[in-house]
Amino acid sequence: MFVGIHHTALSTPDLDRLLRFYCDHFGFEVEFDFPWDEANEAFQKTHTLPETAGRVVMISNGTSRLEIFEYRTPKPRPDIPNRAHADLGIAHFCFQVTDLEKEHERLKAAGMEFVSGPVEQTPDIVNCYGRDPDGNLIELIEFK
Repeated sequence: MFVGIHHTALSTPDLDRLLRFYCDHFGFEVEFDFPWDEANEAFQKTHTLPETAGRVVMISNGTSRLEIFEYRTPKPRPDIPNRAHADLGIAHFCFQVTDLEKEHERLKAAGMEFVSGPVEQTPDIVNCYGRDPDGNLIELIEFK
């Protein structure tokens, strides 16, 4: 039986920076934090590469979870700067909020860069897009 999406995973060159961003500004808390090395047989089987090493942290806010990886081995390939919705792969992820104007202003004051201010998509939906410190596109959405 399908239960639902458990988490979204991000890969970053600076795990501590991204961890602070999501914990400080989105209310996430650490569920687990552990390093692994090339000898980890489970990771050898699941990470599509024969040898990996790094650190992974799972953070949650209610039933929403983000898993953040920082790979030491292999060296990650660079992402596309300012990845657009049209680029292949995960285009963005979205946080539902109850007061979009307030959250937009709070996050903007905290230094989050936005590609748009709040926009009324329909009489019942207002949204906007911004980026985390790694440039991942984040949507904020309010259903009225």
